[in-house]
Amino acid sequence: MPTTYSDISPRVEGRAVADLLKRALPLLTIEKFAQTRVVPNNETKTQKFRRYNPLPLADTPLVEGVTPVGNTPSVMDVEAQLEQYGDFVTLTDVIMDTHEDPVFTEMRQVIAEQAAQTVEKVRFGYLKAGTNVYYANGSDRTAVNTPLTLTLQRKVIRGFRRQNAMPYTSVLKSSVVQEAEAVEASYVGLVHPDCEFVIRGLTGFKHVKDYGTGPIWEGEIGAVESVRYVMSTVFESWPDAGGAVGSNISTAGSASDVYPVIYLTANAFATIALRGQNAMSLIVKNPGSGGSTDPLNQRGTIGWKTMMTAVILQQLWMARAEVAVPEL
Repeated sequence: MPTTYSDISPRVEGRAVADLLKRALPLLTIEKFAQTRVVPNNETKTQKFRRYNPLPLADTPLVEGVTPVGNTPSVMDVEAQLEQYGDFVTLTDVIMDTHEDPVFTEMRQVIAEQAAQTVEKVRFGYLKAGTNVYYANGSDRTAVNTPLTLTLQRKVIRGFRRQNAMPYTSVLKSSVVQEAEAVEASYVGLVHPDCEFVIRGLTGFKHVKDYGTGPIWEGEIGAVESVRYVMSTVFESWPDAGGAVGSNISTAGSASDVYPVIYLTANAFATIALRGQNAMSLIVKNPGSGGSTDPLNQRGTIGWKTMMTAVILQQLWMARAEVAVPEL
């Protein structure tokens, strides 16, 4: 929905500070851990990933002079459909001409932030819909009322290793240039900040300041054994979805909030965009560009548009642990 700014007026009383109030923004972290793919213009909305399944081992000795039966390779296709997202705000010529704040510059920044956060939240939605689930207790979300434990983390990692899921040895750099940087072999856990102090309390927790050399990721808390934990407020809980509240965080007090902890391995999921690096268009229409729909050149807009999606490539190469978080 467009937002108009007819209620923004120049300040006439008092003296305002030079800096506008800073916005509280979530960290954007997901893309660095994904396979990234681009769909060219004018081709398709569908991206297909194909995997050739391993052949069974040929561990039976050959019989002299006898040709074995042989094998037929099998494939599995995973498809992802691009979806379009976007929004805009409206600015009037009066606001742009008379307001003492740099409204145009600020709104351009706000719209860009909204775009990035939307993409992050959509991607997280795909990840938390995975089918490989571990519960902190019980066998269903409605029973969950205990926190993350080292034992639960170890169950997840043991499951990965049974599936030959590989840890990350490189991730995308935190820059507009999509280049990879080498990292020490590790799995990744995505968590909400409410989970931070539970993770810090796990046996063997290693703070980022103790890593020594190597990159530290935005929002990274630290590591527990082979898992590096990264937090963002985008990784939201399911309010009141768990078991008895006890001393746990609860939005309405009726049941424990349930927090997803998303564990990732290399090549577990992919992000797909239409065109370019980030497939993001920032669209500016100044007052007067609307033709007969704006006969007095009174309105302009700033908007964004993107076409993208995400997809889980291997369900058993990522996992979701559902946990509760104690109140402090």
